[in-house]
Amino acid sequence: MKNSSVNMHMGSITVDSDVIAQYAGSVAVECFGIVGMAGFSVREGFVKLLRKDSLRKGISVSLKNGKLVLDFHIIVAYGVSIVAVCENLMENVKYRLEDFTGLDIDKINVFVEGVKVID
Repeated sequence: MKNSSVNMHMGSITVDSDVIAQYAGSVAVECFGIVGMAGFSVREGFVKLLRKDSLRKGISVSLKNGKLVLDFHIIVAYGVSIVAVCENLMENVKYRLEDFTGLDIDKINVFVEGVKVID
């Protein structure tokens, strides 16, 4: 998916999927227990923690039946409840992204790619 559109009474609003992914990533890293987004290096064969300017690379955005579907690849902090962190992520992203874009979210899939000890 490249763009999402919302039709309004005066015209339409088109939002690029990279904008949606970047915003969703910034919401995600604000959630307690999330260290950051994960990126997979095919060449090196392992998962790495993405920098703040590359958050969108850990998220895929698609449009299904006019609703957004998001896939998050995250790294969580050691010692936290993974289920609680993922539920918090899903609730926060759904609320803030629907408010931000005006688009409905059909599904949010979370893939925990790693655990990191933070000091």
